[in-house]
Amino acid sequence: MRTDLAVIGAGPAGIAACLAASRRGVRVALVDAAPGHGGQYFRRPAPGLDAEGAVPRHGRRTWTRRRDALAASTVDVRPEHHVWYVERESGGLTVHALLGPEQRESVALHADAVLLATGGYETVLPFPGWTLPGVVTAGGAQAMLKGGLVTPGRTVVVAGTGPLLLPVATGLAAAGVRVAALVESTDPARLPRHARALAGKLPEAAGYAARLLRHRVPVLTRHTVVRAHGEDRLTGVTVAALDAGGRVRPGTERLLPCDALAVGHGMLPHTDLAETLGCRLDGHAVAVDAEQRTDVPGVWAAGEATGIGGAALALAEGHIAGRSIAARLRGTAPDPDAWAPAARVRARGRTAAAALHALHTPPAHWGEGVPDDTVICRCEEVTAGAVREAVTLGAGDTRTVKLLTRAGMGWCQGRMCAPGVAAVTGCPPTPTRRPFARPVPLGVLAAGHEELAAYDRPHPPTPEGSP
Repeated sequence: MRTDLAVIGAGPAGIAACLAASRRGVRVALVDAAPGHGGQYFRRPAPGLDAEGAVPRHGRRTWTRRRDALAASTVDVRPEHHVWYVERESGGLTVHALLGPEQRESVALHADAVLLATGGYETVLPFPGWTLPGVVTAGGAQAMLKGGLVTPGRTVVVAGTGPLLLPVATGLAAAGVRVAALVESTDPARLPRHARALAGKLPEAAGYAARLLRHRVPVLTRHTVVRAHGEDRLTGVTVAALDAGGRVRPGTERLLPCDALAVGHGMLPHTDLAETLGCRLDGHAVAVDAEQRTDVPGVWAAGEATGIGGAALALAEGHIAGRSIAARLRGTAPDPDAWAPAARVRARGRTAAAALHALHTPPAHWGEGVPDDTVICRCEEVTAGAVREAVTLGAGDTRTVKLLTRAGMGWCQGRMCAPGVAAVTGCPPTPTRRPFARPVPLGVLAAGHEELAAYDRPHPPTPEGSP
């Protein structure tokens, strides 16, 4: 299939870009791995379930308006397309995706331009017991509630750091779960220095605070989970207070009985496809200009892939990208005045996102307190002790640790364990460029090689008179 624009990711940024571009005559194909569009923020349960409360109240009007506009548009929406590679060609770009739940068949989508709206993924720092059944990520608990209307347990502790903990704790409480505590490692005394940048977030934060009070959820600030307990399943967690330097204060430990723990320490941008294309990164995020263009011709990026900042920022970036793409494909220079309101939202959103990132940093000395027998890499069962031994053997970066220990060589390719490895070693986490964005069946690769070989093979001359 051929289209003008392929948008990868059907979250807020992707949907906004699709609408902005299609309204200006661009043929758009929207691909996403999920069965439905909306992304994590606008995630909806399966058809037939009562989905009234799945989308946050302050986002329902936004979602309904964009859902209806997308349904009325000419956008070709393609769910359950798992993109594993984007190929640069002389005539444009080709998006390769695996189809359906089994992901055994690949399709190719040819486009003149591509927008990467690939979102982000959670950071979880390891601690003893974090591999027990009943321990889930904060985003995982939210996905269970939004997508399946189920909860991870009856008594849940929500812990870690970052703004995601608030909607997770209040959402679980509203669903009838007893939230034993919201455990936040950030010191609230740091908030005043960021108050001006976060002024626009105060009404939303006040709403979450009111709901926490209404559901009587205890809030423990400057605390962290140090151990999860249980044999076959989680039975409780030990939390402790942190000192000003981010170290656990001896004698402050307390046990919180629970059957589920939702834990998260912020998010990182999904940059796999951007890296395979050779896009420049700014830290962990895809670097873009004022039009959301990357430094690779024909490739734009928007949303969490360019920096974690929430739905409003993603919508603004997606709208700007869509209008820019429409103009560039027509061969004209975009008019920034046309998206000035979205640019103002983007500027405020990026300022607030930078403040939240500075405010919600994981404890500085987390890695020092992780015992040697704690599993760091779950795929390859690599312990903290093995990681530390690699450092004593001369490993000075996470890539060398990977080579010496296999940490990060498993199914997730380091997405889950890389922050933990970095914390234990004291090395800064570095993005890893991979040939493909996800595991691909060998049959798919072989079929692609055969097609290319057949195309390149000289063909015998056709006899005269034959068709």
